[in-house]
Amino acid sequence: MEHTHMKHMLEAVIFDWAGTIVDFGSFAPTQIFVDAFAAAFDFTLTLDDARGPMGLGKWQHIEALGNDPVIGARWQAQFGKPMGHDDIDHIYRTFLPLQVARVGAHSDLIPGAQDTVAALRQQGLKIGSTTGYPRQVMDRLMVEAAAKGYRPDCTVCADDLAAGARPGPWMALQCVLELKVGDVAHCVKVDDTLPGISEGVSAGMWTVGLALSGSPAGLTLAQYQAATPAQLAAIRSKVTPAFDAAGAHYVIDSVADLAPVLTDIERRLAAGERP
Repeated sequence: MEHTHMKHMLEAVIFDWAGTIVDFGSFAPTQIFVDAFAAAFDFTLTLDDARGPMGLGKWQHIEALGNDPVIGARWQAQFGKPMGHDDIDHIYRTFLPLQVARVGAHSDLIPGAQDTVAALRQQGLKIGSTTGYPRQVMDRLMVEAAAKGYRPDCTVCADDLAAGARPGPWMALQCVLELKVGDVAHCVKVDDTLPGISEGVSAGMWTVGLALSGSPAGLTLAQYQAATPAQLAAIRSKVTPAFDAAGAHYVIDSVADLAPVLTDIERRLAAGERP
């Protein structure tokens, strides 16, 4: 009887999108940031630069890049003044149509995602999702992902809520409302970014960081598949401490490795633990 009871303690898993379920390495947004800065202001941004604030809403991401000491100094040197609100708006307006046009090219499911989600549904769990993408981009990406077999029960976007987006708890809590979840401690937030982990922690959920499939590792799927165990171990050891510091309860390689984590969370819930 206890086993049956444990099976029903978790109610929902809330996934991020790029770097978590689709777009191995989270390349769609990073490349578009590089392109948008170049198109809007002829300003050079590297892929590594662009990855820095990944997980925030995209307007806030651009703002964070402008506030970065190194990038901000380069901006000041090129334009003679700090990046301002109007500059951020202009880059964001340049970013949006580029992202909408290209997001479909980065909509392949991450290996293991489909099987993992199918197993969760078989267990009766609800599937929520949050994203740093605005609704305009997600309207395109959701169609592409659905055609490939991924249809979460709800999707909350960075520009949906008046309260704001990550690292605050609001998008994850909106999933709780839409999914009619009875207890935030019966939810698991899965994300490849630090703001996404903070979102889950501040919402009172169990959190799982993804070390290799997302933005911090920055690997293409081909690079990941070709990497030696030693190379992957080096990346894990580099990115895991930041996830731990952000409050992640677990850090795994990708969504394909989620099942044992959920079993352990069920065990901890049954023992009376909370996130």
